[in-house]
Amino acid sequence: MKQVNKWLVTITVMLPTFMMIMDSTVVNVSLPHIQGSLNVSLNEVTWVLTLYIVATAITILSAGWLSNVFGRKNYLLFSVSLFAISSLACGMSKSLTLLVLFRTLQGLGGGGMQPLSQSILLESFPKKEYGMAMAIFSMGIVVAPIVGPILGGWITDNWGWPWIFYINIPVCIISIILISLFIFDPPYIRQHITKIDWSGFIFMIIGVTCLQIMLDRGEIKDWFSSSLIVCLLVVSVIFFAGFIINELKVKQPIVNLKIFKELSYSSGCLIAFSGFFAFFGSVVLLPMYVQKLMNYTALWAGLVLGPAGIAEIILLPMVGLLTRKIDCRILLAVAIILNAHALNLMAHFNLYADFWSIVYPRIIQGAGLAFFFTPLAVVTFMGIKREVMGNATAIFNFLRSLGGSFGVAFVSNIFSHRTQFHHFRLSEQFNPANIVFHQATDKISHLLHLSTHQAHYLIYQELGKQSSMLAYNDAFFINSLIFLGLLPLLFLLKKTL
Repeated sequence: MKQVNKWLVTITVMLPTFMMIMDSTVVNVSLPHIQGSLNVSLNEVTWVLTLYIVATAITILSAGWLSNVFGRKNYLLFSVSLFAISSLACGMSKSLTLLVLFRTLQGLGGGGMQPLSQSILLESFPKKEYGMAMAIFSMGIVVAPIVGPILGGWITDNWGWPWIFYINIPVCIISIILISLFIFDPPYIRQHITKIDWSGFIFMIIGVTCLQIMLDRGEIKDWFSSSLIVCLLVVSVIFFAGFIINELKVKQPIVNLKIFKELSYSSGCLIAFSGFFAFFGSVVLLPMYVQKLMNYTALWAGLVLGPAGIAEIILLPMVGLLTRKIDCRILLAVAIILNAHALNLMAHFNLYADFWSIVYPRIIQGAGLAFFFTPLAVVTFMGIKREVMGNATAIFNFLRSLGGSFGVAFVSNIFSHRTQFHHFRLSEQFNPANIVFHQATDKISHLLHLSTHQAHYLIYQELGKQSSMLAYNDAFFINSLIFLGLLPLLFLLKKTL
């Protein structure tokens, strides 16, 4: 196999990956404009996101197998080409049906980029430099979500929403040229597949599709009070069970689940799922908290999240170097404690917190995430042979992504139920027989020159805000406990030094 400078390989694989991740966040910002342009409801336009997530998840999980069948270079070229063509088609779409169709194709093209990039980086760098390779990979997936909303908002306001798709095309063309020049398949990549595992494909596609739609639409449908959500859950469980049984029996499975016999790898995947479960839940909650309860604008909510990304970018190269000098399990312990501490600080927010009091925990969380992903990837893949690296990275990225989806669904459900709980408990005091309530009503009426009814309305509004605040705090605290619960799993990981 032709040897290529590892830094050229790094640039080549990170460019399309960065573009794909950034594109996901860019579209989120542009949804209201797309909704107005196509004259559809908000519930309808969100299918642009839902089916993209479904297509991405399916492709992530099957990326290792597809690269073995068609060759990694060919599959990467196909993925980038499909992403470019579907991006052009998305921008030209004049109806929601066409946009959703081409957005799904875009997800099928983009889904394989993350696991392919990660496996290529791990194979291009020697094991002692895994930390630096994963630090570079982490910087790409950290910077893209920061840049995406800013770029997407500017492009949409100045050029129109179709251009959020058109800007992908020149990047894809450059990526295709670089892949053609600098990516080559090692001899073990092209495995001779004698029989396609069609049953595995069917089980996987139906199982993943039902699960992702359930997680994405659950809150809108009020979760398990909806027969549709219950049906999706039952179908996904049945088909995932069938998928697991099938993949363990067939000789050439789409996803080689026997890799989980490697204890350090399976423990790393569990930590990745649980860690991103807790992390993404908090990332969703914090902007909602400051916008809904503290009247922050979208810009200031973004400024609350931004410093964490800056902390990650600064620390990631240092963490990459530390993985060569300190056991990755120790670095992971630091990451877990930092994340748990940050979430615990968020669990003590109140409605009078100033800007710095809210940003400070996010900076700690950003530092914790910098210490989390890179050492975790190093210790997870340390014992994996290069011949099965594509399969290993596909499963790892799928579980990491799935953990984030579960985390968002979990905190949404927790927030809803805890808001009702706290509202009920606080409203027990909301009656004229309570002397404190009576005095508060009189004081507000006197100071603001309001009627008793108007004073009651103001108190009731404050009760709602306090109920929501306590529910947010509960969700943050539960996620901090989830992070602390990961500490015992570190003993199952391999020592890296």
